[in-house]
Amino acid sequence: MRRIKADLAIIGAGSAGLSVAAGAAQLGLKVVLFEKGEMGGDCLNTGCVPSKALIAAAEVAWTVREAGRFGVRSTEPEIDFAAVMTHVRGAIAAIEHHDSQERFEGLGVTVVREAARFTGARTVESAGVSVAARKVVIAAGSRARVPPIPGLDGVPYLTNETVFGLTERPRRLLILGGGPIGLELGQAFRRLGSEVVVIESGAPIAREDADLAAVVLEQLRADGVEIMSGAKAVAAEPATDGVAVRIERDGRETRVEGSHLLVAVGREPVLEGLNLEAAGVEHDAKGIRTDARLRTSNPAVFALGDVAGRDQYTHAAGAHAALFVRKALFAQGVDADRLVIPRVTYTDPELAVVGLTEAQARAQHGDKVKVVAYAFKDVDRAVAEGDTRGFAKLVTDRKGRILGVGIVGKGAGEAIHPWVLTLTNKAGLRSLTGYVTPYPTRLEIGRRLAGAWYAPILFSGRTRALVSLLKRFG
Repeated sequence: MRRIKADLAIIGAGSAGLSVAAGAAQLGLKVVLFEKGEMGGDCLNTGCVPSKALIAAAEVAWTVREAGRFGVRSTEPEIDFAAVMTHVRGAIAAIEHHDSQERFEGLGVTVVREAARFTGARTVESAGVSVAARKVVIAAGSRARVPPIPGLDGVPYLTNETVFGLTERPRRLLILGGGPIGLELGQAFRRLGSEVVVIESGAPIAREDADLAAVVLEQLRADGVEIMSGAKAVAAEPATDGVAVRIERDGRETRVEGSHLLVAVGREPVLEGLNLEAAGVEHDAKGIRTDARLRTSNPAVFALGDVAGRDQYTHAAGAHAALFVRKALFAQGVDADRLVIPRVTYTDPELAVVGLTEAQARAQHGDKVKVVAYAFKDVDRAVAEGDTRGFAKLVTDRKGRILGVGIVGKGAGEAIHPWVLTLTNKAGLRSLTGYVTPYPTRLEIGRRLAGAWYAPILFSGRTRALVSLLKRFG
């Protein structure tokens, strides 16, 4: 077995692990990176990149169908599903060089393409390599959670890890789970010609503001996606043309059949095989327990990204990596609990959120909450584009401190950026009313939303009386 002494050992070559490896290696540290699967992790290979490529193809199909609204003769698009999946694989191929083993070895990183496990507090070992490191980073990521539904292990089912390997379009796709992944892929497959049924035990995208979520669900239903809310899956079984799911809903049991089944009920951290006990690293079902510095119960070991039991987003993993570099390599004070992490559901329309929802704010602050909204129908660019779906909602305390912002509409994931920057820099609402936005743009909605908060004050009776007084001196 090859034995190496290193400054840093990293388990997992996803977003967090790669970011740390690149930063540390370029600072001159000796880095060993273990990866048992594909370089780039879930995001590149089975998550963010392929899903957004599929969504892009679905959006083109929808645009063709909707062209008649603009005076352009429309027709039902002919979907070449195999070509669509070639496009998806092409997107991965165009990006994967940035995450490749060759690139990281060029940076000076020792890349070991084997599963790794702890053998001591600071020692990590694979089949052929043993590393004694000053610090260890666990960035093993997460995987699709498979619920304990009777019969599920006896039928073929897809997860995000296998769905992008399809070469033929599903005739009728059943999706277990009405969260962001289930709705994003459900809408995409529907627009590409599949029948789609979403089975959700509670409410779809229940984490999000109900008013914002309603706009998304209205569009999915208009697209023809069947959404079964309050439907608990109690069994799965083979069917003549594929698979069937038995569900309980409103006290009745029914059977839903499809050609394919996609399981999208959430994600769970990848912990097995790491032998965390050997390193004294505490963990639970949510992941590895970490403090605000992302340090585990072993002060030499840090956990980043999905495995750390915090926000399971690629951009959160990247932020964790930046904090680790600042803390572990530059001895700067960091606090992962204070990170401002936005989230986006990439349906059409998109739903983007940063901070608290209205319900969360009211639960924490009671009647001290103020809510204002601004609709895309009042944004000139949205009107010109013929897409006025959605609105933005601002939640503050009575003094105007921003508690949260939610936007639903075309390009909401882009429109949330100024609000993320404002909250990150602890700036106030005035920073969003005082800057000049190009006209006409959809992002004007942010400035208009901030202005709507001040409107009752600006046009109040007291202000009018003050203006009346001042004009006497002018």
